[in-house]
Amino acid sequence: MNLLADESVDAPVVARLRAEGHSVEYVAEISPGITDESVLALANERGALLATADKDFGELVFRLRKVTLGVVLIRLAGLAPVHKADIVAGALQTHGQEMPRAFSVISPGMVRIRRGS
Repeated sequence: MNLLADESVDAPVVARLRAEGHSVEYVAEISPGITDESVLALANERGALLATADKDFGELVFRLRKVTLGVVLIRLAGLAPVHKADIVAGALQTHGQEMPRAFSVISPGMVRIRRGS
C-alpha cells in the first residue's frame, strides 16, 4: 500500500509498515513542519493514503470538504509505539483494501471505515 505518514505518526509505526512491504513516505523525513493542508495536498500528489494521529484532518475532509485519496486516523494514544505498530499493521492487513477513498479510524479493538470522504 502507498502511504504518506504525517509527523504525528510514531516512527516505529512507519518502520513496521515499511518492513511489511508498504511504501511509506514520512513527512518527518521529507518535509517536517509543513501545514496540515500541505500534508493532505502532498498525499494527493503522491497518490497515497494519509496516515495520521492528528484529528484535525477530519475537519479538513468533512467540514472543509478537502479532496483526499483516503485518510487513516490512528487513535491509539497511551499505547507503546511498538504496540501501536502491531495494531496499525494488522488493521492494514485486514482492512487495507477498504481504506482508499475513505476516512478510516484505527482505535483499540476497532477499525471504522467511513466512505465518501
